[in-house]
Amino acid sequence: MARYTGADCKRCRREKTKLFLKGAKCESAKCPIEIRPYPPGEHGRGRSKDSEYLLQMREKQKCARIYGVLEKQFRGYYEEASRKQGKTGENLLRILETRLDNVVYRAGFAKSRDHARQLVRHGHITLNGHKADIPSMRVSESDIVEVRKSSLELTPFVVARAESGDRTVPAWIEVVPSKMRILVHALPQRGAIDTLVQEQLIVEFYSK
Repeated sequence: MARYTGADCKRCRREKTKLFLKGAKCESAKCPIEIRPYPPGEHGRGRSKDSEYLLQMREKQKCARIYGVLEKQFRGYYEEASRKQGKTGENLLRILETRLDNVVYRAGFAKSRDHARQLVRHGHITLNGHKADIPSMRVSESDIVEVRKSSLELTPFVVARAESGDRTVPAWIEVVPSKMRILVHALPQRGAIDTLVQEQLIVEFYSK
């Protein structure tokens, strides 16, 4: 399966904003974008006037990188969103937010979405009582996501329980730290999604 294997921090610098790909490091003074707040490469510091197309493409790239989705899959999500009723941009963000790896991350069970994907792939998560080892699986209203009983005492989950009060959880899910359980009360509305993305630019990019 194709995947990005380069430095995550270069991605943040390319987008000139924190994408929170490295967990706690992104919150610390060691975050490279705090030290070098300009794109990587020989011409990173050079001034460039961004065209409308470039702004749209960069917004699309930023969104895909935040959620850890490659281009082909991201395009598929956009096409699915465009077929649904409502605003295409909001539908797209809702699809990305309801990915299983994102839900595990939002609940505070993982330090980053990369970490959440790893936990899901390794079979530590269940969805409605069944093993769920595909990060792109989608949750629905009234679903229950849990850590497998055999995995509860693994270090990542012990740490997550201890730090359960430190993370703000979105209103559309409820976390029960004592049972490492996530209750999905509803699908997220745009106002409940704090991802710093201008989804309309993405719609304009694909509409060309």
